[in-house]
Amino acid sequence: MTITPRHLSLVPPLYEENHLAEFLESGQTVSFALSPRSNTLAAYATPLKCTPEASSSAEDVQQEDVYTAGWDKPPTGERRVFVTDTYVIFAACQKLVEPTILGGQELMRSSGNLAKFRKVASNYILHLQDCWVHSTQLMSSPEGPPQFTGDHYRSLYTSLSLFQTLYLPEDGIEDVPVGDELLEWLNTHFIEPSTEEGDQLSALERPWEDEIFWPYLVRATLRGLLKSSIFFLRSLAKHPLESLQQIAEHLVELLQKHPRQSHFSTEKEFFTTSRRWRDRAKVLRIELDRVSESERNDGFENWWDNVSDLLGILEGREDVLQRVCTDLGGGWKEMVCTYGVWIDVGLRRSELPDIVGRTLSNIPPDPTDKEDSLHAELSQGRPIRALAIAQEMDRWLAAHLADIMVPLGLLDSEADEETGLTTRDQYVLAYADYLHSDPGLWRLTVDYLYTCGEIGKEMADEVLVRVPLSIDDSPLSKSKNREGVHNTSMEVEMNTQIEDGDLSGVVKELNKTCFDYQREHVRRMICRIAAQKLVKLKKYGLAVSYCRSAEDWTGLGHIVDSVMEEYIVHGPLRYVPLVADISPSLQELRAEPGPHGVFVHRLMFAVRYAEFHQRNMQGDTENAALDLVSMFEEDLAPRAWWGVLLNDAIPFMQDDYHLFIPSNTVCFLLKRLEEITLRTTQGCGDDYLGVLVRILKVAGSKEALRHLHFLRLALARYLAKCTLAGPFGSNGISAHEI
Repeated sequence: MTITPRHLSLVPPLYEENHLAEFLESGQTVSFALSPRSNTLAAYATPLKCTPEASSSAEDVQQEDVYTAGWDKPPTGERRVFVTDTYVIFAACQKLVEPTILGGQELMRSSGNLAKFRKVASNYILHLQDCWVHSTQLMSSPEGPPQFTGDHYRSLYTSLSLFQTLYLPEDGIEDVPVGDELLEWLNTHFIEPSTEEGDQLSALERPWEDEIFWPYLVRATLRGLLKSSIFFLRSLAKHPLESLQQIAEHLVELLQKHPRQSHFSTEKEFFTTSRRWRDRAKVLRIELDRVSESERNDGFENWWDNVSDLLGILEGREDVLQRVCTDLGGGWKEMVCTYGVWIDVGLRRSELPDIVGRTLSNIPPDPTDKEDSLHAELSQGRPIRALAIAQEMDRWLAAHLADIMVPLGLLDSEADEETGLTTRDQYVLAYADYLHSDPGLWRLTVDYLYTCGEIGKEMADEVLVRVPLSIDDSPLSKSKNREGVHNTSMEVEMNTQIEDGDLSGVVKELNKTCFDYQREHVRRMICRIAAQKLVKLKKYGLAVSYCRSAEDWTGLGHIVDSVMEEYIVHGPLRYVPLVADISPSLQELRAEPGPHGVFVHRLMFAVRYAEFHQRNMQGDTENAALDLVSMFEEDLAPRAWWGVLLNDAIPFMQDDYHLFIPSNTVCFLLKRLEEITLRTTQGCGDDYLGVLVRILKVAGSKEALRHLHFLRLALARYLAKCTLAGPFGSNGISAHEI
């Protein structure tokens, strides 16, 4: 395979233009590393010489720019439309492939199967034709040239059409003469003689005097364009030589009765008529030979030699056909495609490789023309070699040709022992790599990969988990950044909702793809990644939903930690609305059995603690106090948060007018305070007071404990008030309970 040189433009540049010598003199060069996952590379500057004495300490290591690039240019414009449109055909084709392969060789070559895949090939061909025309028009467009030229798509068009003609016969019937089909393909894709030449000759009163008259007439006959041949043969009725007039008249009669396969209901009838017709041509040869030497040249051209060549073709003489094709510059394709019309009208597809091989030994293909070489390999029945050339032309062509070849029995469906890949899979994977150059085409990429066995599935899994979920670079986010501080709070809220929808939409598509291909472990991984992204966006409610979907209970614990961190850093005003999004998920998690109890327990504390602050901020002091106490009584509060909750209890203890908490509960709070004090003196204060230290912004746990001494005094005073209030104030607490 020929490797096309690529040029990388590095931004910022490693060196200025035309300063390569100075860059090398500085002792540096450019190195690169290939990605094991895709056709990408990383380029970076490295020293020209690495000596063992060179220091590798962290202090000596300098930060260097690393540039990432891809081997392939992402499909744009007409190319992007082409690959997305033909993907639909590929997807439909996969539904036909599996039952065909399982059915064995007999089903592969059945007429019904050939007809189905002929339709698939026809759809590809139509898209290639449209893209050829469109790209040709774009060449002169003010919008700029297309990514691939019209001639590129034309070569794909002719090649796939030839494959269809050779391997996917009409009506799915293989064992029929192929001459007419090959000639039709030749005349469709390689038009000769040109329409302009015909118009030029038809405008002349004596066309035989023009130097292109006889080449045009011979080639028109060779190509089966008999109406044109008859038209110009009739013009010879005005020729001054009577012998030529008579020969031309007989040729007209002969060509008018030329038998074509499509005009007969049975092959036997067609073969019989063709043989009799050819006998008539041989009779005309006798009459031509009777023309005297003096009349064989009309002063402009040796008409006799040209008519002899034309008649030799009609007689079925292979040597004449080959010489005429060579003289006219037609090459091996013209020889092969006309062979089944003039030499062997019963030529079968199975016999074609021998004819092509014999022809190519005399008229070889152009080695510099990949299209011509591909046509030669297809015509000789060499699918492996044909695919290698198709790969050089366009990976799209190789992948889709290989995909159709397998159900036709042209390629082995067994995987290679060394690579674990079939021939077909190798080409489809290469095309998928090309598609992966555009991350936006991930849906197409994975659909192609998932058809390539276990290796393809693993590669597709890696693509799915790396589909960008970030919305920071979306047009919406960019517009928000441009607007800056001028956005109103309502606009920000609306944009945030749209961002949530964008992220959820991408994950929904990814989940559907995983479901379609039964990749549950990948789906869970994607949900975990989405949850992590949402945590960064502080969308904790959605993050919990994704963790639940992924059954990522450790991730759920991290979300709780992040939510509680919001309280530590920003306080209840930021904390309460964030937790409000989590509450619905809590109810669903509590209803589900599973090994996630400890994480749900932590989530319950986060929600209950937010409810406490919500009531407190709304002035519902009595219920807020009961919430605070219940978190201790129900053992919801983690030990690290005991100090925080006890600190929150101080205002309730210091209220001069209300007794919110029963006296027996006050004793419970006092016990918790005693445990914290004891553990702190034993050196475990950080386990109980670490969070309070951060909230109070004090030096350490001992200082935080001194702050809680206010609680001890407040508790003592509160119990005293309860005693004075008697049974009507606080359940009749007596002094000895202190």
